Amino acid sequence: MEICYLIAFPDEDDGKIPLVEPFKGLKDAPYFRPIDIDIVTLGEETVLIEGHAVLVIRQRFDGRVQMVECRFELKDPFAASVLQERTQIQNALQSKFIPTLYRQSGLYEEYTILLVQDISPSPDKWIEKNSRALAKFIRSQREVFDKEELNEILVSRTRYSAVELTLVDWEGAVIIAPNEDYQSDIALLKIGNYQLLRYRMLDQSIDGMLDKISQTFFENKRRPRPTRGVIRQIAEHKLEVMLDFERAEQNLLLIGDWYTAKLYEAIQSEFYLKDWKENLKNKLNNLESIVQTIKDNFSLSLESVWGRIEMAGWMIMLIGYIYLFIADLGLFNK
Repeated sequence: MEICYLIAFPDEDDGKIPLVEPFKGLKDAPYFRPIDIDIVTLGEETVLIEGHAVLVIRQRFDGRVQMVECRFELKDPFAASVLQERTQIQNALQSKFIPTLYRQSGLYEEYTILLVQDISPSPDKWIEKNSRALAKFIRSQREVFDKEELNEILVSRTRYSAVELTLVDWEGAVIIAPNEDYQSDIALLKIGNYQLLRYRMLDQSIDGMLDKISQTFFENKRRPRPTRGVIRQIAEHKLEVMLDFERAEQNLLLIGDWYTAKLYEAIQSEFYLKDWKENLKNKLNNLESIVQTIKDNFSLSLESVWGRIEMAGWMIMLIGYIYLFIADLGLFNK
């Protein structure tokens, strides 16, 4: 059987204007396309990994994330010995394509898809027959799952026809298509992994801003008081994050046929994308409140400083008037 292994990691473009491409091969939906996702193909090659020929297609999404699609064959993906072999192949692919910084920090996504062509008698019955083997394959674990865990892993199924079915879990998927029409569903799974990584990147960026605010305003009291420039930088960074979030949110608006919409709904659910979205909204609202409070306090601090300067000016003027009054009386000549 064929394995499709997806890797996604942050990857900024070089600033040059690329040739943007549309999504291709989407099932019975020529008018379907994700809104505002720019795709650029970076290269296609066949590499030898752990004795296996792996077809690699690299793309960049929105100039921010590189998506690597890796295709290779495994004779018996359900065998216990093959699980270790698959893990070695995937680890080697990670080392080859994911920068060390992101591998060490864990800021990347990986996703394994089993592509199945010949089954009998039907997709659902084949899944039930191989339920334990499929669960181990999807979760990449040797442990035995109980019935409740099996149901949780194998429950999310979307059917295109009586012989075509896609099973989606948060760690992996199975696409059953007798005519090998896999690419449509792979494209949607790419979008889902891209969306998840974008949300994780935004979450990390917000956390970084909160850490900077904490260090600047609340820690290390010996530091000089923050200037207007520091507050402006924080406000600008906050605006960039908010705009980035709005753009990422728009990518969830999909246009297409019933199957495309239904499958992507399953992907959103399994990847917890709506939970990520809600969590980020709450964080952005809290960040907005914190930044506004800092601005207000800084304005009050400026008003206090100007008030003290004004008071000092009046004191100097008063002392001057007293001096002139005493001088007019001629007291200094006596």
